[in-house]
Amino acid sequence: MVKRDVMEMDRRVPAIKGWLALSPVIVFLLLYVAVSVVLDDFYKMPIAVALVVASMWAVLIYSGHSLAQRIETFSRAAGHPNILYMIWVFVLAGAFATVAKEIGAVDATVNLALRFFPPEFVVPTLFFAACFISLSVGTSVGTVVALTPLAVEMAQMVDADIAFYVAVVLGGAFFGDNLSFISDTTIAATRSQGCDMADKFKANLWIALPAAVITLGIYIVMGQDTSAITMSNDGNPALVLPYVVVLATAIAGINVTIVLTLGIVVAVLLGLTEGFSLMDIAGFAGAGIDGMGNLIIITLLAAGMLGIIKAAGGIQFLLQGLTSHISGRRGAQAILALLVGIVNMCTANNTVAIITVGGISRDIAERYGIDPRKSASLLDSASCVVQCLIPYGAQTLLATSLAGISPASPFPYLYYPWALAVMIILSIIFLFPRRLN
Repeated sequence: MVKRDVMEMDRRVPAIKGWLALSPVIVFLLLYVAVSVVLDDFYKMPIAVALVVASMWAVLIYSGHSLAQRIETFSRAAGHPNILYMIWVFVLAGAFATVAKEIGAVDATVNLALRFFPPEFVVPTLFFAACFISLSVGTSVGTVVALTPLAVEMAQMVDADIAFYVAVVLGGAFFGDNLSFISDTTIAATRSQGCDMADKFKANLWIALPAAVITLGIYIVMGQDTSAITMSNDGNPALVLPYVVVLATAIAGINVTIVLTLGIVVAVLLGLTEGFSLMDIAGFAGAGIDGMGNLIIITLLAAGMLGIIKAAGGIQFLLQGLTSHISGRRGAQAILALLVGIVNMCTANNTVAIITVGGISRDIAERYGIDPRKSASLLDSASCVVQCLIPYGAQTLLATSLAGISPASPFPYLYYPWALAVMIILSIIFLFPRRLN
């Protein structure tokens, strides 16, 4: 039962030790977010520097172990297979994005898209495309890779804030990440709560769809001020093929590394037909990979720091603290959302957060009579809200790296996660969908 689990965690993680274990996250947020807010400039404090300081603090406070053991714990977390897999995606994404841009594929794709949509519908169309692709692909990372270069080009063509267009892509990417049948968060949530994917999808739709519709309405209103776009008639329409291949193979459910590799191969072949030499294209790919260097460093630092937090008992401390203040069905649902959200903030991975709290969340749901479909929906939705909003999440880091902007710069324009958060709160207060309460 939940009480027995909490008692066991109480014995393992005293309050002082628990807060100390969580302190690296606090140090990072103070250094990066707080300093940037005070200075009103998110470019002043490099996120890598903030993570280095927080990581050093994490190693320092991990008591009871030799320095070699502390560094080993940090390195083991940073070198986890999931992290290294993500780095492979970053490397391939950097190569693909740069090669496609340099051979003219981005310009050709944007020009083709804008011929079908008037300027005032560019932003809502971009959001809708991100929603559709992410729902089909089942991964926010794949959607970010496919659409961010196009979003940047569109923003430059209409002289708009690039951060705004990147935020549009991020919001749509997390819509599908939350709902898709093949999303890893959906799989983790349904398996941990013991419900079918189709049932969870129907329950989740009551929360995610209204949030997406509200966000789309905001973008339609904002898009009315979009300036006219002068398109070039130059360029080979066949250059859209790298993006067609990437989108088609991704929607077909092929692994993202294979998707990006195929995209690179097609881009290389088209580049050769456009008169670029093989060494020119290799130079483009190398520049793209080099451009991912800072992102890779940030990913390794964040993973290592968060690994020490978990090893030091920080995650267990969160679980014991939150599960000890449950009162009633609404309170239990609120705790489920808070639980996965805060753990997500400490792990920077929504799938890992769901898996971490899945067992105890199911115990809470059973004890307070929460339908498994609702608990799975809450876990998936709340984790997506946090993952989209934190500046050190993989999706935000990748999108902003491809766009060449600060990881925190899209934050003011992230309307979808806030709309989703509001819908989560309303679903808890009014206990909807009714058939699940």
